[in-house]
Amino acid sequence: MTKQLNNPITNSLKLIGGKWKISIIYNLRRGPLRFGELKRILSPITQQMLTKQLREMERDQLIDRKVFEVIPPKVEYSLTPFGKSLNPVLDSWCKWGTENQTLIQTIFDDNLP
Repeated sequence: MTKQLNNPITNSLKLIGGKWKISIIYNLRRGPLRFGELKRILSPITQQMLTKQLREMERDQLIDRKVFEVIPPKVEYSLTPFGKSLNPVLDSWCKWGTENQTLIQTIFDDNLP
């Protein structure tokens, strides 16, 4: 029996929702990155959380994990074609964020404790 699809927004958020996945995808747009590079870029993410997010994204076919048989071991992460298909969405989101930067900053400033 095939699982019935719900709302397309709900389904896509099941794959890319959360605090880190969109940032991971955004940073992999320019090309493959090693684990340490991602961890540094996404600071303050923990090693445990980054590992968890990358495993989920690999399982969900958003990223590829390539292991190089060298010492010390080298692993690179890159977007799959499915992951790359999010580029137009991220482009639109970046455009929206840039166009509304002043208002967004005002909202953040107004909500400071």
